[in-house]
Amino acid sequence: MSRDARWKALLELLVERGRLDVEEAATELEVSAATIRRDFDRLAEQQMLVRTRGGAVVHGVSYELPLRYKTARRASEKQRVAQAVAALVAPGEAVGLTGGTTTTEVARALAVRADLASGTPALTVVTNALNIANELAVRPQFKIVVTGGVARAQSYELIGPLADGVLGQVTLDVAVLGVVAFDVAHGAAAHDEAEAAINRLLCERAERVVVAADSSKLGRRAFARICATESVDTLVTDGAADPELVRAFEEAGVGVVTA
Repeated sequence: MSRDARWKALLELLVERGRLDVEEAATELEVSAATIRRDFDRLAEQQMLVRTRGGAVVHGVSYELPLRYKTARRASEKQRVAQAVAALVAPGEAVGLTGGTTTTEVARALAVRADLASGTPALTVVTNALNIANELAVRPQFKIVVTGGVARAQSYELIGPLADGVLGQVTLDVAVLGVVAFDVAHGAAAHDEAEAAINRLLCERAERVVVAADSSKLGRRAFARICATESVDTLVTDGAADPELVRAFEEAGVGVVTA
């Protein structure tokens, strides 16, 4: 197991249990206690956890796993979803991308599409995600527009009123939403209300709204609503999605693409 995979697993166990002992973690991950102690020390230096005698506890009273530790979770499903989402985008369109692991994969899929290798621009991408802008900025055929705002460490997204000014002045062909939950009755949602507010603005500025969500996000609710189900034109998910959930989304007027 690589160090990054081990750290991700440790943080997920901490989120689930609240505290973790060295010996317990070593047994779970099938590595030595010395390795876990070093991992705990390094994660504590990054303020990702708090060291205790013989173990660690989560940092602070609320906790959300940062983006860089989420990337390996359901990676193959997210890549398939991303390829299908990218196929829905036509050359020359203006595309809004929210932050998140799935939308990051969408950006990567767009970047390698042969029919988007040239153009003036081949694609206009509006995003509040610093990591997505960073990956696409090296593609000279893409016009990259980054919102203003204050960076949110967990997701690399820019949030707050400074982003409103930019989003209020643009018109998008399609907005691609990464969500933590999408439920027929409660709509698309995020953990953070400020993040949800920016994502909602992207939706309002777009002709079409696409939710990119692997099957684990469907039928779930989260704290901050982004938009109602009727505001979503297309849901792109993986083949493990519950057929009853898929049918419920379709009955609500959402086109469903499974990848």
